[in-house]
Amino acid sequence: MVGTLKGKTLFITGASRGIGLAIALRAARDGGNIAIAAKTDRPHPKLPGTIHTAASEIEAAGGSALPLIVDVRDEERVRAAMAQTAERFGGIDICVNNASAISLTPTLDTEMKRYDLMHQVNTRGTFVTSQACLPYLLKSANPHILMLSPPLEFRADWFAPHLAYSIAKYGMSLCVLGLAEEFKRQGVAVNALWPRTAIATAAVEFALGGGEMLRRSRKAEIMADAAHAIFVQPSRSLNGEFLVDDEVLAAAGVTDFEPYSVTPGLPLVRDFFLDPDRPAPAGVHLAR
Repeated sequence: MVGTLKGKTLFITGASRGIGLAIALRAARDGGNIAIAAKTDRPHPKLPGTIHTAASEIEAAGGSALPLIVDVRDEERVRAAMAQTAERFGGIDICVNNASAISLTPTLDTEMKRYDLMHQVNTRGTFVTSQACLPYLLKSANPHILMLSPPLEFRADWFAPHLAYSIAKYGMSLCVLGLAEEFKRQGVAVNALWPRTAIATAAVEFALGGGEMLRRSRKAEIMADAAHAIFVQPSRSLNGEFLVDDEVLAAAGVTDFEPYSVTPGLPLVRDFFLDPDRPAPAGVHLAR
């Protein structure tokens, strides 16, 4: 893969751990600037990482870091964080909407406070973060917005088991659909990226069962490398797409996906929200 993010500034929500941190570290290796917009300022009893440990990792990888305490539900804090980022680095080139809340509960088991949290973080948080970032992106030579959200495939089996969560995640994807069309003439690329398989993150460990599923997951680095491959594309050439991690990398010339597996050789667990008949790149083995 070619292209670099050297000198580019990324604003990444939820970047203190998991996929958000992996995307930050990949940009840092190019010499990018990363605003770490996340809630975790002090160590969490169960979850690894804070905005400060993430900043240390980013700087050790070769990037410049700006740790910011941000709850995407707080509009004023989001806007203030954007201003701080632009002041520190001279602008913003890339916005990554990674922050997400998850509760895979059926309708009768979903408390309204959990419903509200998922919609405030996922759909509303994505909207307000994108809205606040756009004035800065419109001044960038190659602006990108990326949502970590699924393709808009409206299938009942994606909604029935966890309706509240599905609506909230699809809300993020609807932001892609609308923003990509609204800002295409200005050259802002707005795309979605989703993993083909489970990714070894805290969500898999604590919300999706952990254990065997973690062993049959991929590392977050596959999403980071796919995001990087998107960001180095000219923004006017890639817009309004609902992309899948290994398809992006296959198009960029990657042929060996085994290094991304937590346990090479084991069949991988499919993520949901993807058509099970969607063909995977050659050499990718999925559990049935």
